[in-house]
Amino acid sequence: MSLPNLISLARLLAVPVMIYLILNGYYLAAFGLFVAAGVSDAVDGYIAKKMGQATVLGSYLDPLADKALLVGVYVTLGHAELLPTWLVILVVFRDILIVGGVVLLHISTNNVKMHPLIVSKINTVAQIVLVVVVLADLAFPQLSWSLLVMLMIYFVTATTLASGGAYIVSWGKNVDSKNGNDLQ
Repeated sequence: MSLPNLISLARLLAVPVMIYLILNGYYLAAFGLFVAAGVSDAVDGYIAKKMGQATVLGSYLDPLADKALLVGVYVTLGHAELLPTWLVILVVFRDILIVGGVVLLHISTNNVKMHPLIVSKINTVAQIVLVVVVLADLAFPQLSWSLLVMLMIYFVTATTLASGGAYIVSWGKNVDSKNGNDLQ
């Protein structure tokens, strides 16, 4: 197994640890692990691309680890009432929508090439920043992060809605052009 794949696997295995840390109030450790996971995502991508270690397994394992980490942390923060439930539902639904859309597009066209939209990349970064800010607020209570948390909640909401909508429009056009049919 390549080094980038091992790093992605470690990030995936960090998910239950993150959940445990948050649920048990170990916010400083959760903050550190989440930041480390974020850094590891950048490192494994860099190694895979720049050092020619990209693999088919890695093309699935990396996004799986990323989605599992974000969804796991959002659900946990929602369960602990540290993020609004409606936001957690929105974020998780968008991810289900994306996975479901890819499956349906694959079934209907038998050809799927994922090209993340820029709004989706912005949304992912915003989701990560929100988690970092929430965990920083919990880990370092002497600093006031509440205004930034609120602003990030609104920004994540807007980019999540925009990203989900953009994928729906993109897939509709893709199916339309492949099949010559209108989606209804």
